[in-house]
Amino acid sequence: MPPYVLLLHGHTVAGPEHWQSWLAGELANAGGVVDVPQLTDPDRPDLDVWLAELCHHLEAAPRDGERVLLAHSCGALLWLHHAARLADDRDDLRFDRVLLVAPPGPRWTHPDVHDFSPGPLDAAGVRRAAGWTQVVVGDDDGACSVNEAVEMAAGLKVDLDVVPGGGHLDPAAGYGPWPAVRDWVADRHVRMVSNR
Repeated sequence: MPPYVLLLHGHTVAGPEHWQSWLAGELANAGGVVDVPQLTDPDRPDLDVWLAELCHHLEAAPRDGERVLLAHSCGALLWLHHAARLADDRDDLRFDRVLLVAPPGPRWTHPDVHDFSPGPLDAAGVRRAAGWTQVVVGDDDGACSVNEAVEMAAGLKVDLDVVPGGGHLDPAAGYGPWPAVRDWVADRHVRMVSNR
């Protein structure tokens, strides 16, 4: 049975050219169940509002199979804030696998985004929130240097994949169709590589 997949967009919505939109279509066409929530006011996200909405989607996720979450950019930071605040007794919110794609680094700022960065590096919280967590970044992402990504992964005690020339792993960097991300949904051992 295919896993249930929850996709979290970042600052602004993942439009039709984004790998998340492509992935949702690929998974749905293969008979998978995919949730692609539109979080409130994506151009000016509010962390507390997004945390409440995330919790609602986690509570609504089916529990009879594998649960997988893929989050891009500020959606990845949202997951880190959620994990850091997750109580020990909330196993109902726990996911099996999480892929954090292009999380902004601790020095990243944007005039319309407040309280997201820096993302908390709570390794125990990340383990409470998911059975397996992995980070993937581009080696030339202006929002997160490779050194910052290495420090983030080390602080969280999770695996890190670095994609050469991947930029922010978004449509501007050419990430619409991305077979590696689809393959990762099927098997967490798949390494995240370029879509080229």
